[in-house]
Amino acid sequence: MQKVLIVDDDPVILRLASIILSKHFRTVTASSGKEALMLFETEKPDLVLSDLLMTEMNGYELHRILQEKNLDPVPIIFMTADEDSDSERRGFDIGVDDYIHKPFKPEVLVRRIQNVLRNSNKIRGLKQAVDIDALTGLLNKTASQRKISESCRKHPGALMIIDLDSFKLVNDLYGHDVGDKILIRFAELIKETIHASDLAGRMGGDVFVVFCQDIQDESKVVEKSVFLNEKISAAVKEIIGKDINIPFGASMGAVFIPSDGTDFSILYKKADRALYEAKQAGNHSCSFYGDEDINQSDRKKLLDMQLILGERVIGNSAYFVEINGFKEIYRMLVRLVRNYRRDVQIMQITLNTENSDALDRFRELLLNSLQPSDCVTQNGKKQFLVLMPETHIEECDGIEQKINSKWQNSPFAKFFIPKFEFESIN
Repeated sequence: MQKVLIVDDDPVILRLASIILSKHFRTVTASSGKEALMLFETEKPDLVLSDLLMTEMNGYELHRILQEKNLDPVPIIFMTADEDSDSERRGFDIGVDDYIHKPFKPEVLVRRIQNVLRNSNKIRGLKQAVDIDALTGLLNKTASQRKISESCRKHPGALMIIDLDSFKLVNDLYGHDVGDKILIRFAELIKETIHASDLAGRMGGDVFVVFCQDIQDESKVVEKSVFLNEKISAAVKEIIGKDINIPFGASMGAVFIPSDGTDFSILYKKADRALYEAKQAGNHSCSFYGDEDINQSDRKKLLDMQLILGERVIGNSAYFVEINGFKEIYRMLVRLVRNYRRDVQIMQITLNTENSDALDRFRELLLNSLQPSDCVTQNGKKQFLVLMPETHIEECDGIEQKINSKWQNSPFAKFFIPKFEFESIN
């Protein structure tokens, strides 16, 4: 049964309207606009039936405050004994859903409310269809940006970006149908961790965003991270099988409003930076944005150093280095694997030909077939070595097939068949 909040400073009208409507709706009564605002927060009515001309706060002011406080405004009907058409026109101009004149007939009052609620439900359903991510039932990217942006400007809280670890690997090994089941289950877990006033959305792929009102304590955010990791790990084993050997979990980056800002675009970038730090720390963890220990001059020095050390243009092909540089990268990755238990594979490709054009063509094809994070070197003329961070051994067959398939379509394929060998770094 839907709920109606009745607001009137005349106790007789208030009592009469409540008696009439209680046969069809749950009713809550308020004798002033101020009391109505308090009840609105706790009762969450589906419609407000308000007197227009009250002493402390009139209906126009009540309507304005309710519109400002709520992302999805609740329909409002004005009751008035005023026959002035200008009042009515003003009400409709500001978005009031209907008017009913005092004294009202019971059946007319009920019918008016039913009509407004029916139309409101249809409109709400259409809006939800536009705003909802079809797979997970959470807000889609556009709705997340719009609604969370508005909430960040109005309420304190915590903004979290959550990324599923090893999700691409699951998709590659078990297919997108299994991946979709995991996304659906993870969305359900997110819903379990938040309140009705909080917002959660899917930003695309396996990236989610959550805004929780009034949370200002890091421990509360960490609790959510721990809960999500425990539950999704168990869920993946149920979906795929207990013998799954993939380190599946969720990494989280978080910021606090208003201490880290109130602008959503800036907050999102800060949370994304914190998420990156969580990933760098070994996944399945939560990091918070914070740069209080780095002053602006130090930050400038760090940025200058990054410009000196970094690539000027980062392309989409794999990273090629000479053999000595490759050795240093290999040694660093061995330390990474031993300290953080990361998956890194080394691939050796041997080519049996002397044709320089064919060898050059294969090198170009190889670089463009791998991930930008992969590292390639040429060991002599006929051999390539490849380091593949964040790659599971079970992905290697697919990588070999991809390269072979592209090579078979090359006019140089007649010169040789590549021979592949893989091994995990440990």
